[in-house]
Amino acid sequence: MQQTKRIAIIAHNNKKRDILDWARFNRHFLAQHELYATGTTGKLLEQELGYPIHKLQSGPLGGDQQIGAKISMQEIDVLIFFWDPLEQQPHDPDVKALLRIAVVWNIPVACNRASADFLISSTLMYNEYQPYLPDYQHYLEHNFQEQAIEVKTKLPFPLGTAS
Repeated sequence: MQQTKRIAIIAHNNKKRDILDWARFNRHFLAQHELYATGTTGKLLEQELGYPIHKLQSGPLGGDQQIGAKISMQEIDVLIFFWDPLEQQPHDPDVKALLRIAVVWNIPVACNRASADFLISSTLMYNEYQPYLPDYQHYLEHNFQEQAIEVKTKLPFPLGTAS
């Protein structure tokens, strides 16, 4: 992880004011990093901060999944996601998937102003940092072997004999 971090910022509708207040307070820190955001949050952040944000789709239209894909490709270093615990979201499965993928790939996540403040106050945010990246090769090989055995046992004919 380079000194300049790639930070994804997401906020549910009832948390947009909170994320804008937080971003305004931390505008000088954020200006030193590459920022990504889902649709509306990105537009609001650009207006508020006055500098460009990489804007993806709106969360319900696939933006959360786009951020998750970037995390899995090691293209996002930090996730700041002010999600609303009191409102059900139409894309709740995407939200859960995004938080899961952030844990899978071991990136720091802040879900409210206090955790975001603690995260960006860390000395690790100002230096290069080599996070532990899990090695999923064994998992992939084991999972492939299990699936291959399951498919083989369910075939109505010996493998390699049907066309």
